[in-house]
Amino acid sequence: MSDISVIILTYNEELHIERCINNMLLIAKEVFVVDSYSTDRTVEIAQSLGAKVYQNTFVNQALQFQWALDNCPVKTDWVMRMDADEYLESLLVEEIIRKVPELPNNINGIYFKYKLHFLGRWIKHGDRYPLILLRLWKNGQAHIENRWMDEHIVLDAGKSIIFDGHFVDANLNTIEWFIAKHNRYASREMIEILNQKYHLFHRNGSVAESETSQRKIKRLVKERLYNKLPLFARPIFYFCYRYFLRLGFLDGKEGFAYHFMQGLWYRCLVDLKCLEAERSLRGAETRAEKIARLVKLTGLMLE
Repeated sequence: MSDISVIILTYNEELHIERCINNMLLIAKEVFVVDSYSTDRTVEIAQSLGAKVYQNTFVNQALQFQWALDNCPVKTDWVMRMDADEYLESLLVEEIIRKVPELPNNINGIYFKYKLHFLGRWIKHGDRYPLILLRLWKNGQAHIENRWMDEHIVLDAGKSIIFDGHFVDANLNTIEWFIAKHNRYASREMIEILNQKYHLFHRNGSVAESETSQRKIKRLVKERLYNKLPLFARPIFYFCYRYFLRLGFLDGKEGFAYHFMQGLWYRCLVDLKCLEAERSLRGAETRAEKIARLVKLTGLMLE
């Protein structure tokens, strides 16, 4: 067992939380669950497995995780971020146990390779694999970006390393849940896009030099190219890029469903919400008035 504390954000995760915590206990001294006042058995299950549970009202992922960093009494040398529907494969578990205690002092962050399972199938193509994400870092040496969507952990100092093993996103919920989740995500992504245009809120606008080139390129393309393309045309271009140029068609019928829903339908939904929001902002002169109209439109706690 390594000197690691894991932070997991939850809301109604009784389907996943036992799998996740039991997996984390293979490598972690402590597991902290920050719950958004679940109405199912999430808290009960987490506490029964020995996790320390805290509760806080959810605004967005970035603020919730920052609250966790500020309020969970983490005393270990290393901190890990995991989602409740994720788990580490056995090779990554072994790698963490073996390598982390022997890392050089100048290594402050560890990147893991991400695998997505959708309807039981590993989505290998369509630019979905491999995604390299910073998930383990030295305590006090990283922060989370202040963004409404696509927030990441960023190293403040030191060097990083990429481990060979994988962690898996394997959500067990229904397609109805998937659609509802992406509807919520679309509202937050619309806010992020409008924020880039109108500068309504503070945001982290660039990726730190310590971050991977993969992430730098993705954000650069999204903010300087994709977001400037015409509404509803850009999702079509993006889907064709993922499904044809990046070989998403090799992922079978489950892959088609995922690339269509997440790469086309979701992106069209974001554009639709951007169109609606721009109409609602007509005539709004001040920042406060714009925010008030967006609050009324989305129901989000924007300030």
